[in-house]
Amino acid sequence: MSAKQTVNGIPKIGFGTWNRNGQVAYDSVRCALDIGYRHIDTAEGYNNEEFVGAAIAESGLSRDGVFLTTKVAPESFGPGQIMPHVRASLDKLRVDKVDLLLLHYPSIGDEYDIEDYMAQFAEVFDAGLTARLGVSNFTKLYIDRASELLGDRVIATNQVEIHPHMQNRPIVEHCKKAGIPLTAYSPLGRGAVNDDETLCRIGSAHGATAAQIALAFLMAEGFMVIPSSGNQGRIAENFASQEIVLSEDDIRDIRMLDKGFRLVNGPWCPEWDVA
Repeated sequence: MSAKQTVNGIPKIGFGTWNRNGQVAYDSVRCALDIGYRHIDTAEGYNNEEFVGAAIAESGLSRDGVFLTTKVAPESFGPGQIMPHVRASLDKLRVDKVDLLLLHYPSIGDEYDIEDYMAQFAEVFDAGLTARLGVSNFTKLYIDRASELLGDRVIATNQVEIHPHMQNRPIVEHCKKAGIPLTAYSPLGRGAVNDDETLCRIGSAHGATAAQIALAFLMAEGFMVIPSSGNQGRIAENFASQEIVLSEDDIRDIRMLDKGFRLVNGPWCPEWDVA
């Protein structure tokens, strides 16, 4: 895998497994690996780590050949809880360590002290249970505090919602200034991009689908992407998006599609940045 295809050693395109459970999770991961994906993203909170781990283990690929990401659920941030929860995830995934470990959200309602859970997170890294640390859904306030508390330990990525209709510029610009790469989850807006006239028009010019254009745009903007699908054709289609080269005009037109259309927003979320 060339350096151009990675950011902080993380493959620019990965396969997301949110909302894929049981045999569906196993089958979709096996399909993704067969197609060529080498980055699989899961989470404690997805309740599918056992199936994801089985799919990777039974794929015939070496452990070094698959970049594996999982996340610690915020419900697991209590004093002394992160380490045992990470070890439980590793057992389910059938690995001794993961390539990237994320905190899935800041503590819900600040139930747990960030100084404590970041210290636990650092302890997991120092124990060698993950090659990289990262966060997910961290706003400016939380990302700055996390950076401060982790000291010289690098935050490899902040995984947040980004797609053409939600370009999340406040946290994107903040992280760029801090030198923290971003990973875009729900990069296809959970299907909302498929009927976008601009994306369809640009897709026609490139012999591509609107979804492929959306992914190509996000990667051109410097983001890593983790699209998900249970359909073999679409899994392959998404993977092929990395071959598309958009023009400056294409990128300008897609930047104008931002509607602030946020999909993830609930009582478990922090107060999102609006500026």
